[in-house]
Amino acid sequence: MKEFFEAIEFLFVDILFFPFDFIRLDITNWFIQNAINFSFIFLISAALVYWTMELINYDKKEGKENEVTAHSFL
Repeated sequence: MKEFFEAIEFLFVDILFFPFDFIRLDITNWFIQNAINFSFIFLISAALVYWTMELINYDKKEGKENEVTAHSFL
């Protein structure tokens, strides 16, 4: 049973948390330290712009029903 928990420790500490060890390096440049944050901000901003453009295109095509009884049970 002890080997099982040591295997879990090895998995999380030595393998899955390895990227966090890289982030903790003493890098003097602020931009390099925050490159991951900048990439996430760029990725999420691009996704939001794409999503907004798709919603605008959907509204222009009038793909939605505007009737009061849009469902049969109403």
